[in-house]
Amino acid sequence: MSTRKKTVSRTLPRTPRRRVAAKSGGAGAAASVAAPVQFEPVEREPAYTRVSAAIENRILSRVLRDGDLLPGELDLAQQFRVHRSTVREALRQLENSGLVTRPPGGKRLVVSRPHLNKIASGMRHAFVLHDVSFVAVWEAMRVIEPEVAALAATRRNQADIDALVAASAAFQASVKGDAKAVQYVAEFFELLGACARNQVLMLAKHSLAQVLAPSLAQMIDLVPQARSRIAEAQKKIIGALRERDAGEARKWMAKHVRDFKSGYEVAGISPDTLVTV
Repeated sequence: MSTRKKTVSRTLPRTPRRRVAAKSGGAGAAASVAAPVQFEPVEREPAYTRVSAAIENRILSRVLRDGDLLPGELDLAQQFRVHRSTVREALRQLENSGLVTRPPGGKRLVVSRPHLNKIASGMRHAFVLHDVSFVAVWEAMRVIEPEVAALAATRRNQADIDALVAASAAFQASVKGDAKAVQYVAEFFELLGACARNQVLMLAKHSLAQVLAPSLAQMIDLVPQARSRIAEAQKKIIGALRERDAGEARKWMAKHVRDFKSGYEVAGISPDTLVTV
């Protein structure tokens, strides 16, 4: 009688299969295990930045308008359910950005439009951080300034003409080494932008004029004919505006902008010089 052995079959746990990526090189090539996906830790945003962003959103969506009073600190703290110190820091951020201001003697902040200088300051910082050169600023001016002058010729009023004449006279009265000379040149450009009655162009011109000022201060007294050429261009542009001659205003402004680059070259200032604050 034959004894038959019993075979016990055990069910073993199945090992999970790992997905593999085959290396190139044929069927016999070794396979490599795919690397696990890595994630960066989530950063927690401070409460005051969320409060600041919420108020800023109401301002930029025009729910809160220029001149509107903001609720007091205590009221805002209750609405946001945060500490009063958190609200105070959020309001400080908004005040630094020019979106809110405190009127003289006032206890409450009001919504405000950022001043042109505040916007220009931000643009200057951006230009510096992005290594923008003088020639890049000059190229932008070559595109913008002649068209602004042409618009100004068709939209100006007598008060605009008077302001331009005063700015030009102040420049001509300035002496060599007078730091205000560059300020008068920038003022002439900005007044011309106001004549164009276009907010976008005004903002762009103001930023470009402020960026140009430091390097213009280096050039203006190094080039003997710089002052006379600037004064002549201003005179011709004012004359074109008086006659409402857009073509003449465009032509003289284009020449004026070209002269800036020539002046820098004569002064030995490289067009690739980076702008500064």
